[in-house]
Amino acid sequence: MPQSPGKPALIPWRTVRRRAALAAVTALLVGAAAPPSAGPQGVGDRLFPDLGNPGYDVAAYDIKFDYHANGRPLDAVTTIAARATTGLDHFNLDFSGGTVRSVTVNGLPARFASAKEDLVVTPSVALPAEGLFTVVVRHTSDPRNPKDGGWIRTKDGLVMANQADAGHRVFPCNDHPSDKARFTFHVTAPSDLTVVANGRPEGRAARGANTAWTYRSEHPMATELAQVAIGRSAVVHRAGPHGLPVRDVVPAADRQRVEKWASKTPEQIAWMEGKVGRYPFENYGVLIADASTGFELETQTLSLFERGLFVRDDMPVWYLESIMVHELAHQWFGDSVSPASWSDLWLNEAHATWYEALYAEHKGGRTLDARMRAAYEHSDAWRTDGGPPALPKPPDPGRRISIFRPVVYDGGALVLYALRQKIGAAAFDRLEREWINAHRDESATTADFTALVSQVSGQDLKEFLQDWLYGAKTPPMPGHPDWKAAAKPA
Repeated sequence: MPQSPGKPALIPWRTVRRRAALAAVTALLVGAAAPPSAGPQGVGDRLFPDLGNPGYDVAAYDIKFDYHANGRPLDAVTTIAARATTGLDHFNLDFSGGTVRSVTVNGLPARFASAKEDLVVTPSVALPAEGLFTVVVRHTSDPRNPKDGGWIRTKDGLVMANQADAGHRVFPCNDHPSDKARFTFHVTAPSDLTVVANGRPEGRAARGANTAWTYRSEHPMATELAQVAIGRSAVVHRAGPHGLPVRDVVPAADRQRVEKWASKTPEQIAWMEGKVGRYPFENYGVLIADASTGFELETQTLSLFERGLFVRDDMPVWYLESIMVHELAHQWFGDSVSPASWSDLWLNEAHATWYEALYAEHKGGRTLDARMRAAYEHSDAWRTDGGPPALPKPPDPGRRISIFRPVVYDGGALVLYALRQKIGAAAFDRLEREWINAHRDESATTADFTALVSQVSGQDLKEFLQDWLYGAKTPPMPGHPDWKAAAKPA
């Protein structure tokens, strides 16, 4: 989570203006190229080495999109408010999803150049450590190449799917979950379409044949959780627990057909609150998109689902509801408390799988013990294929989302099951609530979780969790000495 910006130690503004004027003229004379030595940077993520950027913390994004059609680039302006953590004569943004037209830093022209999937920016005046600064990037945002995520084209518009590293294919950013920020979206689209985004609506205004929509998040958010959806949608409003605003965004033509599923959301939120405490954001809802993604996604306050899930007749009620609860659980685990690195992904998926399984037990009689025993049988094979839960193997070449392997889902939930067996149900339930409370609106690490486990349980469980989280083989399950891992089939 970016630290709250303090009072900047800035040089006098008149001096800045004089220096900047000379530097701006020089920049115009030498062109837009950044220094030849500038290249891609990263924050040291072992799974995505070039992702994120050192030297600054983002406080807020203000992003304007002008939508024309889902087969055409959007015109866009991304404004980033940030604080330098060190002196910067240049800095990088992650961006590879469009054409950059211009960049300013603190209102003055800046040089810029692309370096792989980075945008290298050289301001007219170097930025002092601890100083606040604002970057404005005028660019396009291209939805025509969705192979690696970002914009997903639907039947009548667009939605976003930025996990794990695709936010920068939509807008310039510090595209890593360790740097969360607040977001404001301004989206202009033809008036026969509906626009929704993360957070609360802040109004809309007609502009000729178009309508401009504004949404603002009240809580910091990781770039991978950003959501803007444009299409022929109906927005259904209802009340959740303690008056929580619930808005479901569904294809207008399917509004009645999917209502039986969407209407279950308030009950599911109440169930989750009974397990882990108050819902952590300003609103919630499901976004049902007429697209084929191959996955569902926990975009913050507005979880993305494929339409096909809700219009088929052969899926058991308990199964579909448990999928809905999986994405809902992520609002606590993964969204409110985000991973500090992508190796901490198991903290997201293990918990979402855990509550998905508990809900399947609650609704469908599919016992957690049976699911965990089956997971134990497969666990050694999952670790061989994908690495241990907290030390996953890097993504397969050309398949960036392949880090989402079974070992971080049911394999991670198996770690939680072993932990509950070890410390008891009461201590485990207390741990879950304290984890959320301790790291709300932050990014947290596996080491943070391990430390809290020992604190809550009153036991030193570092070695116990070390084996479960990092071991090549699955340790014995407490309380179930008869459980055996199956040999991997040839």
